[in-house]
Amino acid sequence: MAVTLVQAQRVGYTFLKALLRFGFMVANNLVAIPSYILYLMILQPLRVLDSKLFWYIEGVLFKWLLAMVASWGWWAGYTVVEWGDDVKAVTEDEAVVLVNHQATGDVCTLMMCLQDKGMVVRQMMWLMDHIFKYTNFGIVSLIHGDFFIRQGKAHRDQQLVLLEKHLEKYYRSRSRKWIVLFPEGGFLRKRRETSQAFAKKNNLPFLQHVTLPRLGATQVILKSLLGQQENGTPAGGDSMKAENKLKGLQWVIDITIAYPRAEPIDIQTWILGYRQPTITHVHYRIFPIKDVPAEPEALTHWLYQRFIEKEDLLSHFYKTGAFPPLQGQTAVSREMTLNNLWLVGIQSLAFLSGGMWYCILRYFYHCLF
Repeated sequence: MAVTLVQAQRVGYTFLKALLRFGFMVANNLVAIPSYILYLMILQPLRVLDSKLFWYIEGVLFKWLLAMVASWGWWAGYTVVEWGDDVKAVTEDEAVVLVNHQATGDVCTLMMCLQDKGMVVRQMMWLMDHIFKYTNFGIVSLIHGDFFIRQGKAHRDQQLVLLEKHLEKYYRSRSRKWIVLFPEGGFLRKRRETSQAFAKKNNLPFLQHVTLPRLGATQVILKSLLGQQENGTPAGGDSMKAENKLKGLQWVIDITIAYPRAEPIDIQTWILGYRQPTITHVHYRIFPIKDVPAEPEALTHWLYQRFIEKEDLLSHFYKTGAFPPLQGQTAVSREMTLNNLWLVGIQSLAFLSGGMWYCILRYFYHCLF
């Protein structure tokens, strides 16, 4: 079939837009990431004098970097509608965040929809596949204290030991609040067939839109971070003493991401913006930690139930275009928004910082040589 002039113009416009977006993203990375590193280098004395203040500043810079990533999707029309519980109520508490995983764009979606949840983004720790260590953002995640995990049976036991040590060393010393992980251990399209075979062998439900989660990392996190609490608050004892103690882990936040027509957004689409504007739907459920069993077999069953519920939620969404309301709720959705002026401001600050560091380094270079 012959290509019409209008179609050719549309393709040309899409290609030009993608090229310009890619150029901007590269420039953005070239100024923002080195600036982040250099700011923290000159603040190293503060890390010794006041570690809490140092990690507060690092967290603010980290939040801005994630906002820049969010802006690439936001300005391409990739927006978010939120459903279920309001997680803003628990952003000051410690929580484990469980998310289904369909594509690389899931991380970008979280970077976007958590931007308006107070300062939780700066206090988050991410668990991600070790391959991300070698991306442009890897150095930032290493400095921030995220954990890169290797998949596969050969590495599993060693990785869980390393995760436990990592949490002991970095989680509370850097005032982290939320820890985000993808319990499925990989993308849906890669793990679905194996998961369904495992389910059939073990008489478990057949899942199409999610896969059965893996227990290891979740169990280590709960064991490491769990403190004394009752329904999200410290249990027993004098209230003043309890106030001075670490509250410990208080919530599990179950996040389900759904894309229209089950077509996930990948990182290439997020950067280049060649897909038409798309609304991604994000559903939240909050569970008090007292409702989460600690014993491995019971925890496995509890975790399986969460992903069986995700399957039901996604099945309903793909049939109706909406998530069902939670029990006792009537209002079902809310549009998540970002402030364009704020996004322009942090982008401008990144480029100004890049220019400043270039001038400083150039000056010292000429002084030395």
